[in-house]
Amino acid sequence: MKSGRILNNKVYLYLTEFFAGMSVMAVELGASRLLAPYFSSSQIVWTIIIGTIMIAMALGNIYGGKSADKQPDPDKLYSRILIAAIWIAAIPFVGKFVVLGISAVLVIKVSTNFLIWAAFISCMVIFVFPLFLLGTVTPSLVKYTVESLDNNGRTVGFLNAANTIGSIIGTFIPTFISIPTVGTAMTFIIFSGILLLLGLIYFVSSRRGVIKCIIAGVLFIAFSLCGNLTGFAFWDKSVVYEGESVYNYLQVKEDPRMVSLSTNVLFGVQSVYMKSGGLTGMYYDYALAAPYMTNASDEKDILILGMGSGTYAKQCSEYLDKVNIEGVEIDDKITELAHDYFELPENITVTTYDGRAYLNVIDKKYDVIMVDAYQDITIPFQMSSVEFFRLVRSHLKPDGVMVVNMNMKSAKADSINDYLSDTIANVFSEVYTSDVSMATNRELFASDNPEMTEALLENISKVSDNSLRSQLGEVFRKLKSYEKGDRLLTDDKAPVELLGMRVIDDLISVELDYYKDIFKTEGISGLLE
Repeated sequence: MKSGRILNNKVYLYLTEFFAGMSVMAVELGASRLLAPYFSSSQIVWTIIIGTIMIAMALGNIYGGKSADKQPDPDKLYSRILIAAIWIAAIPFVGKFVVLGISAVLVIKVSTNFLIWAAFISCMVIFVFPLFLLGTVTPSLVKYTVESLDNNGRTVGFLNAANTIGSIIGTFIPTFISIPTVGTAMTFIIFSGILLLLGLIYFVSSRRGVIKCIIAGVLFIAFSLCGNLTGFAFWDKSVVYEGESVYNYLQVKEDPRMVSLSTNVLFGVQSVYMKSGGLTGMYYDYALAAPYMTNASDEKDILILGMGSGTYAKQCSEYLDKVNIEGVEIDDKITELAHDYFELPENITVTTYDGRAYLNVIDKKYDVIMVDAYQDITIPFQMSSVEFFRLVRSHLKPDGVMVVNMNMKSAKADSINDYLSDTIANVFSEVYTSDVSMATNRELFASDNPEMTEALLENISKVSDNSLRSQLGEVFRKLKSYEKGDRLLTDDKAPVELLGMRVIDDLISVELDYYKDIFKTEGISGLLE
């Protein structure tokens, strides 16, 4: 077995195990951020990432063990680490194009479960190989460190401890330090650099592998420089901000008419700011009916769970004369963007907290509680259960109204919206829905006030703004009373992401059919245009 002097006291082998474990976890967390803008950050995507990485590590363990028995040469191990380092360094630059290329192929070939297939194949192509290589580290190091049966248990225990401690640190650093501070791309580069350094130190101390070290160094520098050249939405020139927080990938777009915010999705909108004021033409306009469904004639108290950049808060401030507005937003970076790009008034209080946890620690009651924490299939299960909606009801005044934005409207039975509506209808005595025109959103209004619709009709006549009065009239005409069913979501059982995936898959299938028709008639050139 070839060996450099650096391995004589085995400390470097333990360090290799430590940093390999750290890098595996960092890459796993980075994978979730790389894929989130394209496929969401749902539990389904996390399952695909974890499953794919476990497959890679298992195969790496098998190969590493066989390779170490057959040819116990540390040069081969540290060469694999160098290759893994370069591959990981390339991910921030190449990975985005791989995701888009795979998605483009699947547009033509796949009819159902598009997101699942696209996320799975992207994971396999981008992450399996480098993590397979890192999976060879542990069995190889066991071969190099175990000298006799007398202390093999102790030695393997130390190796596993080093790997575990490294994994723990590799879990916390990306989440709380590197990704929020320098971003996903630089996180990949940092941990790639650590692996590169492991390999370089070994080969330099062994006085071998000069050429491979030079090649690895040049490629690392090249990919490091290219990693941040393109954003996630590199084709969109209207993007004025791209960044990351502890919770989200964040994107702000601006055009002459409006500013919009997207979180974890490249093609959706979570908040908007209309530069000329007034209505947005989106679901926020429908939610404005909620304050007019109450009988309160004095100052109204409104709580928004899922504040975003403050679209609904600003609208309520603009159209309601006497109103106190509070917002709850778990991501403080979004609140910063709200002030920087969306002109959120300073007098609107925003608390950085989880919506449900916030309700658990306050006693105040409100005229309106807006629940707007749902993004595509990434619906927080703890804010979709019967226990949560009971908590919301306990914080409403006697004639108070809860309005919920449900953004996956479907004509099929047993959809996610059916489950949410049944759950809410088992808590509130009065439940009405109103579908948003030209969108997949549906607004749900719930109260224990049997006169909520009469109050809306009466208050519409008092509205002086013509556009708002017309909008409220449209909401009233679309209102449908909802009869409760037995499809309940609970804290114990709330498969919101699987239910949401079904609806998303149907919506995507419709879009895929459109692009497939273009491909059949015009070919690749038609798709590119």
